[in-house]
Amino acid sequence: MTHSNPNPDERDVKNATDLAGEDLLRSGSDTESAQLDADSGAVPPAKRMNRSALIRRRFFRSRTAVVGVVGFTLIVLIAIIGPYISPWDFQEVDRKAFLKAPSAAHWFGTTQGGRDVFALTVEGLRKSLVIGVAVALLQTTLAALIGSTAAYFGKIIDRVILWFIDLLLVIPSFLIVAVISQKTGGSNGSITLFILLLAAFGWMLTARVVRSMTLSVKNLEYVTAAKYMSVPSSTIIRKHIIPNVASYLIIDAALAFVAAVMSETVLSYFGFGVQPPNTSLGVIIAEGQGMATSYPWIFLAPATFLTLTLIFVNFIGDGLRDAIDPSSKSGGQA
Repeated sequence: MTHSNPNPDERDVKNATDLAGEDLLRSGSDTESAQLDADSGAVPPAKRMNRSALIRRRFFRSRTAVVGVVGFTLIVLIAIIGPYISPWDFQEVDRKAFLKAPSAAHWFGTTQGGRDVFALTVEGLRKSLVIGVAVALLQTTLAALIGSTAAYFGKIIDRVILWFIDLLLVIPSFLIVAVISQKTGGSNGSITLFILLLAAFGWMLTARVVRSMTLSVKNLEYVTAAKYMSVPSSTIIRKHIIPNVASYLIIDAALAFVAAVMSETVLSYFGFGVQPPNTSLGVIIAEGQGMATSYPWIFLAPATFLTLTLIFVNFIGDGLRDAIDPSSKSGGQA
């Protein structure tokens, strides 16, 4: 028996009808599956996030970290715009207002020399922030490079670096910084030298910790693979080893900032840090501590700014550590 084939028009119509039916069935099944997911409360899979976005999200889920960022930003803004909104310069003397309480003319009052406390506090805050940030960056960079280099190369290089670290640890660094900074006078160059001295004697313990952490990192598979691929050692240290200890380095940088500001304050308080005509929070606190009970505004203004700055920086450091460390639970789940 012979069957006749359908003409091309009929085949096209039939294929189009079949495809439309399949699309209808597929859309119906998708709708049914979506309805089932909605009814069962199933959550669709979340989009994958890169590392920087994940760290940023974990960081801003911490309330203390957000408070630290907002507070420290306000402190920095006050230090930047303070000299422009203050009606007085920090070196200017008001001969009609000695030891005056806070008023419209002098927002934070005046000192026994007739200088405006607000202008002095802003200038001292600027100096302390510059010293703290510069020392923290230099100190953490030195510790990361020297500690990772000692552990990566090992052998004689490791022994020489450890011997040098032990030598610096027994040197009375506080006395050396105090003597040298006092001899340099009150120029801006003396502040630069003061920063270098604080950074030069503050990296050793951090370098030892970085060395210990590098010893466990340098034998990982991707580091070994980079060695076999003839990647330069400096590149391996910079791109593969140091990022693995970034969580510790970040919190150490925050602590280094706090330690630098405290060291500057203590040294300046005893007359060994920032020297006149420059000023800092330590200089102002030293000037006002003898009159803290009778004229408290001279002491309270710089002491309050110093305390708030250190608290906010600690909040930021804790938030960054929790955001970077995946084993930390205090940062919340992203």
